[in-house]
Amino acid sequence: MTVAVKDAAQLAALDNDHDGIVTQAEFARGRLQLEAIVAAQLVVAPDGKSANLESICSRLDESKNVDFYLTFRATDFSTLEIQSKLTGSLPPGHRQYLVVQDSSGRTVTERLLSAAMDFAMAPITAENARFASRETVGSSAEFLALGVKHILTGYDHLLFLLGLLVVTRSFVSSLKIISCFTAAHSITLAVATLSLVEIPSRFVEPLIAASIVYVGVENLLRGDNPKGRHLLTFSFGLIHGFGFASVLREMGVGSHAGGVAVPLFSFNLGVELGQLMIAAAALPIIWKLSASSVFIVRWAPAVSTLVVLLGGIWFIERVWTI
Repeated sequence: MTVAVKDAAQLAALDNDHDGIVTQAEFARGRLQLEAIVAAQLVVAPDGKSANLESICSRLDESKNVDFYLTFRATDFSTLEIQSKLTGSLPPGHRQYLVVQDSSGRTVTERLLSAAMDFAMAPITAENARFASRETVGSSAEFLALGVKHILTGYDHLLFLLGLLVVTRSFVSSLKIISCFTAAHSITLAVATLSLVEIPSRFVEPLIAASIVYVGVENLLRGDNPKGRHLLTFSFGLIHGFGFASVLREMGVGSHAGGVAVPLFSFNLGVELGQLMIAAAALPIIWKLSASSVFIVRWAPAVSTLVVLLGGIWFIERVWTI
């Protein structure tokens, strides 16, 4: 099981000096307490009977996640029940990505666990293949919904898109911007989730805020419908992709051998659907308002100024707090 270190620090006292950073020395001091908490809140029950925990160990990895390795004793069984009570001890909305594989490495069950639904059951029988197919569909829908929710509540990403779109005046230019942003963050979302490239969040989050500031300043300096905006969007979209990937990485997606393709594809598709929903609602209004010279001369610059101010505030906050 993989837990983001900031979540692990809410379960046990790991950050002793309260500087927002958990060092290896601090983790070593709090490791036994953390392992005891996890062992008490993770229930594995073959055929409904709680299995005895034989061993548990943990480590703080280079990605600032805490990896747990647990071994349970069990005899032959036909169903496996798993309950993680940890989600109830973490901030509201927290999710855990659960993958169950059989002895051949084949995925039996994929689920997103939450405080309201912290339980899953996997049949370990000859019917695994058909059951896994149904479970994958359910898991795909859950990650799709998670992607939509993430972009709709990701105010920094939305402000970045608003800054880009507020000066567009045609369907073609808007399509180029959205397509380039989609292509760019899809690339980095994939490589980051698969751990091919890793950039710490203390760099990614301030860079996302800086991209918002840059777009707003460019709007003010270059005026209406600046040329080459789609190329700029692609460049900054690569940075935003690392921000999207943090959602999957904190749930442990990509930290094990299997179960990456469905979450990655479904979550990214959800992000794209969310973007299209926002664009479909905002662009007709922007284009209608842009028919007025007052909007172009006064209101569009006012919106860009607001983009700069909010992006600047987030940049300062993230530099000092992350």
